[in-house]
Amino acid sequence: MKLSSEDMDLIFRTARTQNGWQERAVSDEQLRALYELMKWGPTTMNTCPARVLFLRGREAKERLKPALSPGNVDKTMAAPVTAIVAYDTQFYEFLPKLFPHNQNARGIFAGDDKRVHTETTAFRNGSLQGGYFIIAARAIGLDCGPMSGFNNAMVDAEFFAGTSVKSNFLCNLGYGDPSKVMPRNPRLAFDEACKLL
Repeated sequence: MKLSSEDMDLIFRTARTQNGWQERAVSDEQLRALYELMKWGPTTMNTCPARVLFLRGREAKERLKPALSPGNVDKTMAAPVTAIVAYDTQFYEFLPKLFPHNQNARGIFAGDDKRVHTETTAFRNGSLQGGYFIIAARAIGLDCGPMSGFNNAMVDAEFFAGTSVKSNFLCNLGYGDPSKVMPRNPRLAFDEACKLL
C-alpha cells in the first residue's frame, strides 16, 4: 500500500510555503485533527517532546508581533492561525506513560549531568515532529507557512516563561493565496545530496 501520486503532490511536490492567506477560518476540530495525525510519527524512545501553541485571535497575535522579523509581520498577522512549534526540555517526565516497557527510561534524561544530552534529544525530536506537523497539516488540506524569522528568546519570555518549553519555529496555517506564492526554487539532485555505499 502506498499513497497515490496526487497525495504525494498534496504533501510534497505541489505544496508550497505560503506568504498570503485567504479569509477562510481554520476550526478547532481541524487543529485537533492535525495533532491527532502528527503525533504518530516516530521519535527517540517515543519521547514526543514537541509542544504546539496555536495562536488564533488578534490579541494572541499581537503578543507575538514584537518578536517577528519585519518581513514576517504582515503574513503572520493575516494568517488564520499561527502555531508556535516548540519542544519541552523536560519531556522525560512523560516517559513512564510514553515508554512503559522501561520504567527506568526517565533516568536516562533527568538530572543536571544529563542536560546536554536531554536538550539535544528534545530539540532533535521536536524538530522531527515539526516536520510531521507540516506534513499532517497538508494532508488534512491546510496550507503552511513555516518560518524561523523571529526572536526565540522574546517568544519564550512571552509565551513559555517559567516552563521547560522552548520555541523552535513558527508555522502559519490556513488556506493560501496562490497569487502570493513565490516562484518554485530548485532542489538538489539525488547525486548532489545522496550517496549509495
